[in-house]
Amino acid sequence: MSEEHPTDQPIVWHYGLMAERWGEHIHDAPELPYFQKFIQRFGEPVLDLACGAGRLLLPLLYAGVDIDGCDISQDMLVYPQRKAAAKGFTPNLYAQPMHAFDLPRRYKTIYICDSFGLAGSREKDQITFRRCYDHLQGGGALLLNIQAEYTSADSWKAWLPERRADLPEPWPEEGSVRLAADGRENIGYFRTVDLNPQEQTYTREVRLEKRVNGEITAVEEYTLQGNMYLKNEVLLMLQAAGFHDITLYGDYTGHPATAESEEINFVALK
Repeated sequence: MSEEHPTDQPIVWHYGLMAERWGEHIHDAPELPYFQKFIQRFGEPVLDLACGAGRLLLPLLYAGVDIDGCDISQDMLVYPQRKAAAKGFTPNLYAQPMHAFDLPRRYKTIYICDSFGLAGSREKDQITFRRCYDHLQGGGALLLNIQAEYTSADSWKAWLPERRADLPEPWPEEGSVRLAADGRENIGYFRTVDLNPQEQTYTREVRLEKRVNGEITAVEEYTLQGNMYLKNEVLLMLQAAGFHDITLYGDYTGHPATAESEEINFVALK
């Protein structure tokens, strides 16, 4: 294993006002039926790795699934802990990075939704698969997804030299507004600052504003760094970690992935 280097460490933006944005304003879970199907197939207990604010974990927990959560950000875990407690649930939630998680249970199903590639380095992404393998019971399954960059014209053009010459992008004039029931506003301004097609890495930044009665009460900025993957890379990494019988589905439909699938869903068995 290579020597530890600061740039190998995970750089994510899921803290402070960003955690609040997810915990209080983002609740849609269109992937839920897909995960329920495979949890029924492979069994419980279940681990939601990089569970964030519990967007998927909480509805599964309320449905009676034996599920734990793990996330690098303690700020994010505050929200599922609090919401679950209000309904009489006490889930096991662990603040640990995905490449180094070490939990007391072994699971029948582990899933990573929209977070693979955020472990820091590609080596740590590989280690994440090994940690998942070690935490699965025999016959258990790892479920994860990657985005197919080539299905989006904007995303794919971003790999071209002429588009990268314009980086970093300027901050947008208008932000993405999330409105709470009491009128509080969480406004996010997102931009890409770097994309390296040779290394298949990207860096993005967010500036967040919190407004109460139209007045700005807090401003925070965070950085997100990630690794981008294509299908065959992930297949080789899963195989290297010991997984077998790897099946690919598209767009959380349960149907085989095609070249038109925007999301490639992997199901890998131990």
